[in-house]
Amino acid sequence: MRIAKIEDLHCNAGWRDFSFLKITTDDGLVGWSEFMENFGAEGLATVIQRLGERLIGMDPRPVEKITAFLHGLTRQTPYGINQQAIAAIENALVDIKAKSLNIPVYELLGGPIRDRLRLYWSHCGTWRVSFADRIKGWTGYDPIRSLADVERAAAEVAERGFKGLKTNIMRFDVDPPVIHMPGFTGSGSPECNIDKPLIDALRAELSAFRCGAGPGVGIHLDLNFNFKTEGYIRLAQALEEFDLVWLEIDTYDSDALATIRRSSRTPVASLESLYGRRQFRPFLEKQAVDVAIIDVAWNGILESYKIAAMCDAYEVNVAPHNFNGHIGSLMSAHLCAAIPNFRVMEIDIEDVPWKDDLVTVVPRIENGELLVPTGIGWGADVNEDVIRAHPPLRPVKWRG
Repeated sequence: MRIAKIEDLHCNAGWRDFSFLKITTDDGLVGWSEFMENFGAEGLATVIQRLGERLIGMDPRPVEKITAFLHGLTRQTPYGINQQAIAAIENALVDIKAKSLNIPVYELLGGPIRDRLRLYWSHCGTWRVSFADRIKGWTGYDPIRSLADVERAAAEVAERGFKGLKTNIMRFDVDPPVIHMPGFTGSGSPECNIDKPLIDALRAELSAFRCGAGPGVGIHLDLNFNFKTEGYIRLAQALEEFDLVWLEIDTYDSDALATIRRSSRTPVASLESLYGRRQFRPFLEKQAVDVAIIDVAWNGILESYKIAAMCDAYEVNVAPHNFNGHIGSLMSAHLCAAIPNFRVMEIDIEDVPWKDDLVTVVPRIENGELLVPTGIGWGADVNEDVIRAHPPLRPVKWRG
């Protein structure tokens, strides 16, 4: 068996694109992975192709040997886009290896510990604020333009059986309402300061989510890279009364995150933007997180499994960073099924209607839980005809 062809495929998914890597062997076996190019990784598909050219003619099954080779090629420019490219290749090769053995991917990781995975509804309302003028046509969901709309959206989460939701900072004290995201957009406020009106707006938002969702739905709040250490501390203390499942924070400073965690009773989740065990280690050593978030699409499932094992040694449970399509969700699900220290799995629900058509087997969700797939490989393949029917429409400008 030899690698014969490497292709990247992309399709429109409303507020983002879905991107897939297809690796084909000379005997017709196909491995799939999903990657995310249009969120800070423009040009990723080109890097995947350039690295993939080196693999043509190789046996795809010794995956660790191939990833070691690719890390050697990129030794002086590690992490970032190079790591995401290696991860996409690794994940597709793992799919091939599992298919060649006629087993699910999680069997390569020692087998499943659980067959159901607790989910939380991610980006709840986020894109319905940012793209209020287009979201109905994209997804069928109503736009969010007021706190009353937030309550209705939160009620839908509970009605559909989910026990958790995650949202971002919505500001209804400005016209039109926006998602507060200076850490990613830098639009006019790269200093990422905090003030009382912003705190008041966030408290009003969380009150609306709690009112709509009821007491049975846990609320996660994602602050991303939007503040400095002082701002995160002020918010963590100001929001203690809401008893959040976690406050999600992005930072590259392990000392700062440990300080934030010690400042409040609000649990802290973080590390989704990190790559590999070497970047995770200082945060674990300094006890900077209550929950470690691992991105399988960015790290590769084999490295993600190793990161999870290291987190377990520090008594830290993990959750996947997963705002991809169904293949991405299946990749995360195989990791979550096999690790002992699983916390909860992220999934996006407010998506385009053709999301289900993109895969041969749609992941099953019952009562807010994902049923672990039992098919070989990831448990589903990609429908290329549907991809071609929805060509990518990027870039999309969002309001924030």
